[in-house]
Amino acid sequence: MFTNLNLPKAKLRLQERDGQLYVNCLVRKKYILLTPEEWVRQHMISYLVNHKSYLLGRMAVEVSLKVNSLSKRADIVHYDETLRPELIVECKAPEVKLTSETVFQIATYNSKLNARILVITNGLQHFLYEKTENGLVSLEDL
Repeated sequence: MFTNLNLPKAKLRLQERDGQLYVNCLVRKKYILLTPEEWVRQHMISYLVNHKSYLLGRMAVEVSLKVNSLSKRADIVHYDETLRPELIVECKAPEVKLTSETVFQIATYNSKLNARILVITNGLQHFLYEKTENGLVSLEDL
């Protein structure tokens, strides 16, 4: 039904209501409509927690921010021990191509959040960057 992703399979709790599928969000602890983007987001959360040792308790999803008076939302933000953003993940549906516009989108969000690590993913491709004094540098792994 949903695309097999280039991420480890996540153990997700699904529920059908009124002919639509919902997923119990690992962070929000409530059922959310299961869209292709949400499928990617939940698998990425699971990957970060179960395979990269990020802490679920320091994670937030759909973090609101203002960019040039526009309301925007960062898909996943992980905070360090001082509760400063250290990682931002922008998730797209598997059929959405990751482009320079996607990198610009997350870099714009990061102008407000100032995280060290930026990730963009559509569940099939993943691009990781570290913010340095010289700009964004590609990373091989988290």
